[in-house]
Amino acid sequence: MKILSIQSHVAYGHAGNSAAVFPLQRLGHDVYPVLTVTFSNHTGYGSTRGPLIAPADVAAVIDGVEERGVFPAIDAVLSGYQGAEAVGEVVLDAVARVKEANRAAVYCCDPVMGDVGRGFFVREGIPEYLRDHVVPQADIVTPNQFELAFLVGREVATQAELVAAARELLSRGPSVVLVTSALTADTPQGSIQMVCVTADDAWVVTTPLLPMTVRGGGDVTAAVFLAHYLTDGPQVALSRTAATMYAVLERTHANGAEEMRLVAEQDAIASPDEVFEISSIT
Repeated sequence: MKILSIQSHVAYGHAGNSAAVFPLQRLGHDVYPVLTVTFSNHTGYGSTRGPLIAPADVAAVIDGVEERGVFPAIDAVLSGYQGAEAVGEVVLDAVARVKEANRAAVYCCDPVMGDVGRGFFVREGIPEYLRDHVVPQADIVTPNQFELAFLVGREVATQAELVAAARELLSRGPSVVLVTSALTADTPQGSIQMVCVTADDAWVVTTPLLPMTVRGGGDVTAAVFLAHYLTDGPQVALSRTAATMYAVLERTHANGAEEMRLVAEQDAIASPDEVFEISSIT
């Protein structure tokens, strides 16, 4: 597969394209990374250096990729953090042009805006922009539970409420919703869940909850899920994504690393040990 990934970039660590590109490549896909920022490190460290890339420059890079004649061969567009509406417009324009060139292409959007405990960490107006303009154009959306609750405008406390909220998002345009970092009243103690919902099905996978905080995990999750979705569909994608993410994060925690061990644990990306049961939600 060929994937156009429009995201941020960090030199140190893993976030945005610095988290998404290697897993996609390790799974055998060609990636065209387009950068929206180039920072020394992710902002979770408290200080960072490097420039935001002007939306016009981001658009120029995309124009140059199009001039190489590859748009008809692009299978998917992937986007993550969007720091300004102008960048979002560049992404949506690229999606429209790719889909015009290849009707089978899909757009996977990770609607990055916040998380439980942290609240919103994007500029005012961005959550509403994602909700009203970006999510309806996506084929796949990968919100965490906090972001899902915002997108539907109500609390999501139980598994049934989570599935209902995901189905509400489906009614707005997407075909697949992957909810990450799900902790509902129905989640077993000491565990965390991912839930995948389509128009006809819903599945849940439960993994142990690790005592750690990691940056860029959502970026890897969206990329790995998209890669497997393109080749094997949503149910297999959920299983393999859960297996990969748990393996990478468990080994990162065991080594006391401050950044995900994506390269060291690349076998967990290429050949995940699918030990976690996927259950249908009725």
